[in-house]
Amino acid sequence: MTQHFTPVSSGARLSDQVAEQLAAEIKQGRLQPGDKLPTEARLVEQFQVSRTVVREAVSRLKSLGLVDSRQGSGVFVNNQLPFAPLNFEAQLAASEEAVIQMVEVRRALEAEVAGLAAQRRNAADIRAITQAVKALDAAVQAGHNGVDEDMKFHRAIADAARNPFLIQTLEYLGQFLRGVTQVTRANEARRVDFAKQVQSEHQAILEAVQAGDAQLARQAAATHMGNAIVRIRCADPVFWQQEGERLAQPLVKGVKRHNS
Repeated sequence: MTQHFTPVSSGARLSDQVAEQLAAEIKQGRLQPGDKLPTEARLVEQFQVSRTVVREAVSRLKSLGLVDSRQGSGVFVNNQLPFAPLNFEAQLAASEEAVIQMVEVRRALEAEVAGLAAQRRNAADIRAITQAVKALDAAVQAGHNGVDEDMKFHRAIADAARNPFLIQTLEYLGQFLRGVTQVTRANEARRVDFAKQVQSEHQAILEAVQAGDAQLARQAAATHMGNAIVRIRCADPVFWQQEGERLAQPLVKGVKRHNS
């Protein structure tokens, strides 16, 4: 499979950002044990960084036990990774309850992430979060589902929290959370009042982080996720029959690929 990476920019150290994206590919199963990493030249091109940054990132992955160099062959994902993949497959189903349970997981994580972001954010972080909100609003205005933009909004807040363990946890869960986000956004798009609520909740999180109010940011993020659960419970059986299963399929497929 060909990997496509997002160019990195200001904020956290460039090498850390590159390492995090590569680690996410491994932890989410898109780079399997024994797979060869893209060449150094390819990584430089995709991430739009120097060779030094790429080498520092790969060195970090080596120190974590995720990859190993083979002289004359390149860098490969270790056959025995230093972590065991979580097995969500038995719990996952295209159902209201499964989606709600995953949103509950998000609520626990996102609230703390928002609180830390409020304490640690800088001007660049605020610009990134603000831009993510604008991009999400623009996507909705254009009639798109906004899933990618929604994920980027929450990732921008996570970056501002500056806790690599929280970021890596969210990256691992990303394979499941994306499917959940597809379901919640499809449900919210059915009603104008839902869409306006989501927009208002995102703005509240941004303003709390911008103000540096950790308690308010935690409350705003928790409220956003709690309201997402309320909105999901408002979805009628027809929605789950026609949309829920179809939208949740990538979530289940991602788990099967990861655990195979």
